[in-house]
Amino acid sequence: MNTESKATTDNDSVHQPPIGESQGERPPVRVLIAKPGLDGHDRGAKVLVRALRDAGFEVVYTGLFQTPEMIAAAALQEDVQVIGLSILSGAHMTLFPRIIEELRLCGLADVLVVAGGTIPKADIAAIKALGVGEVFGPGTQLTTIVEYITRNAPAPSPPW
Repeated sequence: MNTESKATTDNDSVHQPPIGESQGERPPVRVLIAKPGLDGHDRGAKVLVRALRDAGFEVVYTGLFQTPEMIAAAALQEDVQVIGLSILSGAHMTLFPRIIEELRLCGLADVLVVAGGTIPKADIAAIKALGVGEVFGPGTQLTTIVEYITRNAPAPSPPW
């Protein structure tokens, strides 16, 4: 009886796909949640960050007081597919066009941008005309936001 055994080395191991990419699964969608301008209230944004993480998204939260340039730079550095803008200050018609322009200048025109907060219904059509995919008002269920992003987020960039 032959009891010869072969020791395995690292070179003998079979390549395993990264977690989440086995059997054709795509990697998680990366989402940036930003608070543009001087809006100092972020409880809703933090609740959304948690809901998106719980739903399987990779989420980056920028924190308060972000300029359009800071938001675009963070989106580029983090290679996100979705940017969520949370605003309660009423400055959305000033800040959103600047943010969309900065994204375009950074080559991020294909990123899905969504917005939420206290945005008057009368402004929603103009905001969507800028290129914002959807506007979620106060009281929107978190599952509605998760489902929208799931259905509409572009595919993640290929690794290297």
